[in-house]
Amino acid sequence: MGKKHVVFVDGQEGTTGLRIHEYLAARSDIELLKIDPDKRKDPTERARLLNAADVAFLCLPDAAAREAVALVTNPNTCVIDASTAHRVAPGWTFGIPELAPGQREALRKAKRIANPGCHSTAFIALLRPLVDAGIVATDLPVAATSITGYSGGGKKMIEEYEAAGRSKTLDAPRPYGLKLGHKHVPEMMAYSRLTTKPVFMPIVGPFYKGLAVSVPLHFSQLKPGTDAAALVRAYQKHYEGERFIRVMPAADPSLAEPNFFDVQGSNDTNRIDIFVFADTQQCILIAREDNLGKGASGAAVQCMNLHLGCDEGLGL
Repeated sequence: MGKKHVVFVDGQEGTTGLRIHEYLAARSDIELLKIDPDKRKDPTERARLLNAADVAFLCLPDAAAREAVALVTNPNTCVIDASTAHRVAPGWTFGIPELAPGQREALRKAKRIANPGCHSTAFIALLRPLVDAGIVATDLPVAATSITGYSGGGKKMIEEYEAAGRSKTLDAPRPYGLKLGHKHVPEMMAYSRLTTKPVFMPIVGPFYKGLAVSVPLHFSQLKPGTDAAALVRAYQKHYEGERFIRVMPAADPSLAEPNFFDVQGSNDTNRIDIFVFADTQQCILIAREDNLGKGASGAAVQCMNLHLGCDEGLGL
């Protein structure tokens, strides 16, 4: 065994940080640095650990993530930020290796990687291939709905849902982001290449994890001649050879009734499953993932593996 890769997780007590630790703890090629609990907010100790790491994960609120980046002076430290702070910031590389040709090479070279949000990962996986193929115009007004498990809300929301005698209001799905300013929208636009702001409504459900983003479209809005088969072909071409994206065969909408769609069907994987449900006039595109896997910690570890020159799926 050669020299181990040194990794520090700043914010290791949060949901994403804990999951990253789980991925890495069993690996013999990783040395995990840990901060003493009483020094978690000590900038001198945090700076020491951040600069001692080959890779530093930031699992922090946006303001704290910006502060952490300012502490990094070692030019060899690669920062992977799981917050929203740097996802559309100049000089940062977006952490979806499957985004487009050249993205993997950019991630290998990058010292500043912005880990994508859970909702935006699935949305971009649906729209970017169709925009690149000329099927969806960049200025098309798009609407999207995302339903996700409550773990996406972090420790506070998990405690709320799992508390004894919790409110009955938590037993039903809860739409949010109704002021139409969800924090994932800027990256959804930037990396799908859409120039018109999508109407986006996320929903939190009474289950721990699992996420599905759905985008409804009329074929009359798309490139002439587009049908379900053409959509599937575009996805297959874009994602050919990708181990973590699975394009499902064109699905008859009757398959969703009465069987319903399994939002949790990609749980405990680092995979996105893409579905096309369509008739002759309309379609519903769905991308499904584990919001704690490919939607958060799994994506971060995948980017780390790429950057370090490891097998991309190591530990995943």
